[in-house]
Amino acid sequence: MIVVVHAWKKTTKKIALVTGASRGIGFETCKQLSQLDMTVLLTSRDTTKGEVAAKQLTDKGLDVIFFQLDASDRSNIKDIFTKIKRQYGCLDILINNAAILYDKNQSTMNADLELVNKALTTNLYGPWLLCQAFIPLMGKNGYGRVVNVSSGAASLHYMEGGTPAYGISKVALNALTRKLASELGRKNVLVNSVDPGWVATDMGGRGGRPVEEGCRGIVWAATLPNNGPSGGFFYDGEPELW
Repeated sequence: MIVVVHAWKKTTKKIALVTGASRGIGFETCKQLSQLDMTVLLTSRDTTKGEVAAKQLTDKGLDVIFFQLDASDRSNIKDIFTKIKRQYGCLDILINNAAILYDKNQSTMNADLELVNKALTTNLYGPWLLCQAFIPLMGKNGYGRVVNVSSGAASLHYMEGGTPAYGISKVALNALTRKLASELGRKNVLVNSVDPGWVATDMGGRGGRPVEEGCRGIVWAATLPNNGPSGGFFYDGEPELW
């Protein structure tokens, strides 16, 4: 007789995955979510930095586990999906935070399209692939929250010149949010874009608001009730103009 043993264990705690979480907004998001009694999967492309970041939180008694993830690597995404499904059987919250190339030294006319493609690969295709991997699992379990960390630079209403690779990749991420939310309908998998604002991080530079404040809107969207909004663009929990 063959006995099949499932590797994952049932848990009442929500499981949340955060990309690009070794520092800045991603790290603080992991901290705030884990403080809400969740199991948080802190992911980073750099293994050493990710392990150090996770240890900072586990040393505080928080339930944080490191997984290596390069959001631009399709095979890496497939591998982490397999590991998480086997270990936990579900994923409740996906925070697509990893982003690159705030190209303030480029204009749209002189933009290096190879750099634009790199930005799109991480800032759009990575979240898209992660959504394709995990949303079906969320739908099967009847619960999911997807937060695409966007930017004020993605608002067509306020858009100006400059940072073409970053800005256009974030506009596309907002479009992904709208498409997914529309297709998911009433499956209790809510997908929203969040603008954390100008935050004092390595990417945002000095002068922005504290990272703790910038993350509040992300945590809000990650913990929406079942009748919460989907397909929106928010700043601190309030609608932002597309």
